[in-house]
Amino acid sequence: MLTLGIDDAGRGPVIGPMVLAGCLIDEETEKKFKKEGVKDSKQLTPKRREDLAEKIKNSAETFEIAIAYPDEIDGKNHDGINLNALEAMKMAEVINKINKGFSKIKVIIDCPSVNIEKWKDFLKTKINNLSNLEIVCEHKADVNYVAVSAASILAKHIREKEMDKLKEKFGKEIGSGYCSDPKTSKFLETHMKEHSDKGIFRKTWGIWKEACAVSEQKKLFQ
Repeated sequence: MLTLGIDDAGRGPVIGPMVLAGCLIDEETEKKFKKEGVKDSKQLTPKRREDLAEKIKNSAETFEIAIAYPDEIDGKNHDGINLNALEAMKMAEVINKINKGFSKIKVIIDCPSVNIEKWKDFLKTKINNLSNLEIVCEHKADVNYVAVSAASILAKHIREKEMDKLKEKFGKEIGSGYCSDPKTSKFLETHMKEHSDKGIFRKTWGIWKEACAVSEQKKLFQ
């Protein structure tokens, strides 16, 4: 049986996109990936992820990437579609692109929601053809299944490439894009007004709104 692992990278950052990846492999490739050290992307260095990403692309039956940029994330939020729902829609997009001409696929997803069954039911409404699919949604699937680990590596690798593009355009001080990164926090504080219309910030995020409030307070004080 073929296994399609799906995972995301960049759910939480205030800067940059969320990336979702699907990786379809057979049992032999799964064994090969295990030997080559394919595991959850968070346990690997950027260089190791880059090396493994190329091997995964070359060895997988097929793979697909879906990207949600900040403007789309904010737009969906304004429409009442939260990140979990958007992620389900993007994962369905990946499944629909891959699920063509295969007799049976076991789809394993690292579930982003606390309520696994409810999220899985919503995901199914977005999938074009369920007849040949067995769908498994679990927490920590990126640790427990090689196919999902492979997808996590692809997603993280692409997310880092997207951030590299932003660094080239806006400077390395943009950091990782995550709120916990002091560089990113400083960049947000210093450049939020200058780059507010560039489509790089998630403006529905709490940290963006807080930064706006602080900026407004400073202006009033001055």
